[in-house]
Amino acid sequence: MTMTKMPSENHTNSADSDDEPFVELDPAGRYGRYGDLLGAGAVKRVYRGFDQEEGIEVAWNQVRISSLSKNMSMVERLFSEVRLLRSLRHENIIALYSVWFDKEPNNLNFITEVCTSGNLRDYRKRHRHVSTKALKKWSRQILLGLEYLHNHDPCIIHRDLNCSNIFMNGNVGQIKIGDLGMAAIVGRNHAAHTILGTPEFMAPELYEENYTEQVDIYSFGMCVLEMVTLEIPYKECRSIPLIYKKVISGQRPDSLGKVKDPEVKAFIELCIDHTPSKRPSATQLLEHPFFHGLDEDEQPVLVDDGRGPSADDLSTLHLH
Repeated sequence: MTMTKMPSENHTNSADSDDEPFVELDPAGRYGRYGDLLGAGAVKRVYRGFDQEEGIEVAWNQVRISSLSKNMSMVERLFSEVRLLRSLRHENIIALYSVWFDKEPNNLNFITEVCTSGNLRDYRKRHRHVSTKALKKWSRQILLGLEYLHNHDPCIIHRDLNCSNIFMNGNVGQIKIGDLGMAAIVGRNHAAHTILGTPEFMAPELYEENYTEQVDIYSFGMCVLEMVTLEIPYKECRSIPLIYKKVISGQRPDSLGKVKDPEVKAFIELCIDHTPSKRPSATQLLEHPFFHGLDEDEQPVLVDDGRGPSADDLSTLHLH
């Protein structure tokens, strides 16, 4: 199936314009894509889109297949996996509404829901004074999403979980895991064999091309670390090979030393254990004492970032 190009792509993008034209439509003519970009990665671009049937804004994702591989069998597998992901429905997973392959520009297109406050990385940077209680609530929601994926039949491994593809509806404190287009769907042995991910968040076994859903638990631990410290793990490494060397050898990121709350630090260390079998499952982590007493007031996370006010001066404002 191919998309429908609109007569002109040279238009003024104005959110206030009543007659803002679509750049293109999906094959069924339901979803329209505007020209403004919401985000971009190595192989994917995300545009603002609109569902004309439901009257809601959506995200129009385009993956450049040529940037991934010239192997058509891989393309076909990717397409079939994304189609399966379309059937997923969970409050902590970004909903995938539609998917199709456009042969001429060799793009895989899929429509997803959008979150009002953007990704968790940017949201956390905008709101620096966040309580331990709020971070635990966010973490629990991420785990609920992972539990749903990992317990799905067949098992689904995200493989690229990081704070830039976890999204937030900030007005209600709702977390949603996104970027599932590159997830791996695996059989009964829950084993996958393709290297994919963001180096700073990749578990050591991912580099060995033989891994299970426990790689997502490792990435989740790194996400918690970033949420606490406001630093991307392994920031001290100036190249991907240096990150790889540290990860493979079991060296923890320097930012872990900035986590002053012993309970939070121990929880992160549990998730990023170098040995996959020692990492708890998402279900086990949800039952961990770390999440007990979320309805009680807690002190803000103490992080020694070497700048700004001291820990004693941090705001005790809670996000509910």
